[in-house]
Amino acid sequence: MLEPEDAFAEEAQEEAILAEDSHGATTINTRFHVRDGQDDDTGETSPLMSPRQRRKNPVTYTRARSSYERAINEPWTGAHGAGDLPWYKKPSIFWLLPALFPFSVAFGGIIVPKTYLILDLICKQYLSEQALKDPTFKFLPVVLGEENPQCRDPHVQSRVANFNLYVNLLSGIFSAIVSPHLGSLSDRVGRKKVMVCASLGALASEIITIIVGSTNGGVSVYWLLLGGLIDGLCGSFTTALALTFAYASDCSPPERRNVAFGYFHGTLFAGIAIGPVMAGYVIKVTGTVMVVFYIALACQTWFILFVLFAVPESLSKERQLIAKEKRRFAQAETAGNSWWTTIKNYNPFEPLWVLRPTGVGSSAALRKNLFVLAAIDTMMFGVAMGTMQIIIIYAEYRFGWTAVNASMYLSAVNVCRVMGLLLLLPLLTRIFRGPQHSQSKGHKGSDMLDIWIIRGAILFDLLGYIGYAIGPTGAVMVVSGMIASLGGIGSPTLQSSLTKHIPADRTGQMLGASGLLHALARVVAPTVFNLIYSQTVGIYAGIVFICLASIFVIVFVFSWFLRPNVYLAEPSTVDLDEDEDPTHHSG
Repeated sequence: MLEPEDAFAEEAQEEAILAEDSHGATTINTRFHVRDGQDDDTGETSPLMSPRQRRKNPVTYTRARSSYERAINEPWTGAHGAGDLPWYKKPSIFWLLPALFPFSVAFGGIIVPKTYLILDLICKQYLSEQALKDPTFKFLPVVLGEENPQCRDPHVQSRVANFNLYVNLLSGIFSAIVSPHLGSLSDRVGRKKVMVCASLGALASEIITIIVGSTNGGVSVYWLLLGGLIDGLCGSFTTALALTFAYASDCSPPERRNVAFGYFHGTLFAGIAIGPVMAGYVIKVTGTVMVVFYIALACQTWFILFVLFAVPESLSKERQLIAKEKRRFAQAETAGNSWWTTIKNYNPFEPLWVLRPTGVGSSAALRKNLFVLAAIDTMMFGVAMGTMQIIIIYAEYRFGWTAVNASMYLSAVNVCRVMGLLLLLPLLTRIFRGPQHSQSKGHKGSDMLDIWIIRGAILFDLLGYIGYAIGPTGAVMVVSGMIASLGGIGSPTLQSSLTKHIPADRTGQMLGASGLLHALARVVAPTVFNLIYSQTVGIYAGIVFICLASIFVIVFVFSWFLRPNVYLAEPSTVDLDEDEDPTHHSG
């Protein structure tokens, strides 16, 4: 009969059997059982044995630690073992770009038509209400997609701003709840499936827009609120964008990650630049604005099908198994809780704890860096989201811009943004970090190049929004927009900097937390800015841009608290003595 220690050793060895994953890489089942009376520190972040188990089973511990280090202690690769795969199965950021580009063109093409569709439908409703109140009230009929000077009214502007606020509230609140869970889920089941799920909401929203627009007011414009709700429940585009960044993180070394993220941003804004021009041409040829929405629907369908059937999964089975194992540990700790206890203890902000790691390998400087980066990223994203539609209706109100003028403005601004993302950002990275084939240093936090790019981006945005506020003509507004667009290099740098501070297996968690903050920004920023605009448009419409410029002053001050080369050290890279417990590391 086996002695207790020998029996435990045999059990632990059985649990530590190495397995081959689908990429040909070795992995390990990290379930180490602890008997009654022994140190039980196994938890979500406890993949190795406790010290007592190590002393009893040195051989098993050595095998377990060696395999765990091969799986976890790599510089960056989520696509572990993909080097031996054929090209059509090898994950790369260049797989997603062909799917993302037509989607981005469609997204850019409908920004102006959808804004004017909402404006025209609400204007038609408002004028009809006034005619019912006053039989002598006369007005020109509102024609969708045409210039309607009768809609240049402060009351209509205020209603449109409030309607956009309601859509953003519905989409933002629900995506804030869903986004971190989808990000964490992508760590366990892969990026592709979750990315497709997040895209279905936009597809449903576009179908509702087509139904509302094609009836010319027969179906109430307020049905678009349902589209915002469905979009939010699926995670919205903030989650889809975070998942594309997670895909890029799996395929890119940390020091090149800002460039990889920049390619995605560049593709997105290239589409937004080309989309309005193509939309304007299509509207002119066909004589109807609705054809743009049908094309957008086709492009979104193409994105979903291409990702689902053509794009290789970036996250290896090995990484997925490790994330699933951590999930099992976490669920085991709460297995005895009732459903009521689970609901009562639910904390929607719990995913944000990834921004405040504690334990071995963490530091106060790390927590400060993560807080500052997340704060800057959230505020800059909030400004971008809160002003996208305000800029269009502001220019229509103040300078009399038509849909064609607004489309040309968007194209000019986004061409400059793409130039910054695809030329300036890679050039700066190449000059200061050397050629791409140089050896990766792994996750070592932000360097001074990241920090100075972030500061420079903030200054470009600040100058642009000051120009919006005080610009006397439409031409000055276009120039201001082009200056502000160069601040676009800050967003991919901020996102990549966040992922460079933490281990590779927490990328989905980090970007899920970032998605949560972005979703909250989609709620707060449009709420505040639309309220400011609706209340001040009759006094001076540029007041909202003065408020926005003050936000960039705040984030510029924040940027001076960032410190280079601060990161969370992997637990397995920390020197452990005989009596130190390796299970106590930052969570």
